[in-house]
Amino acid sequence: MTGSEQKKAVILLSGGLDSTTVLAIARDMGFQCYALSVQYGQRHEVELEAASRIARQFGVVEHKVCHINLDLIGGSALTDPEIAVPTELSEGIPVTYVPARNTLFLSLALGWAEVLGSTDIFIGVNAVDYSGYPDCRPEFIREFQRLAALATKCGVEGSTITIHTPLIDWSKDSIIRRGMELGVDYSQTLSCYNPDKNGLACGVCDACRLRRKGFEQAAVPDPTRYQDCS
Repeated sequence: MTGSEQKKAVILLSGGLDSTTVLAIARDMGFQCYALSVQYGQRHEVELEAASRIARQFGVVEHKVCHINLDLIGGSALTDPEIAVPTELSEGIPVTYVPARNTLFLSLALGWAEVLGSTDIFIGVNAVDYSGYPDCRPEFIREFQRLAALATKCGVEGSTITIHTPLIDWSKDSIIRRGMELGVDYSQTLSCYNPDKNGLACGVCDACRLRRKGFEQAAVPDPTRYQDCS
């Protein structure tokens, strides 16, 4: 298939393990990949440096970084410096949940997809190791896809808009194994909610714990650069 014949897809790319694997999957499926990252006032903004590295490594057609100020709203340990990032797994929806984040991210991706003439969007949500976030569930994705069909010119004119969630029911170790099959270098990714200024992972937040467990269960050496927690 030539470049002109390839379908275009917008890939939401945070720079983390899951979104990088999704980018690799989309490329393997033959899509021309357009990566979209979001600077939303997150305390772990260093993840955007990882996203930039990964976008270059995968040779995406274009990588955009959108800016929205969710830190003005707060309400999450990821956007409000007054709320500590928890170091223990919690019950229910954790304080690292960012209100409306995936709704906003998917809306931005939808807008760019329309401009590109694409009807395919990829997002790395996961309903297995998802920390209890309500906007990572299949029900949410299904309803957003219905919204996309109603709220866009292409949808009204009859094009089917597809939100791809290839990792939705995968365990973290399965994600890692698939990524490695596709040549993902996980040492370049960053999943931590509370990294230091050099991008070293804290090792104790929810995201770090899930990531570490994934590598252990996959029986793969963990390439993550952690802070000295001794």
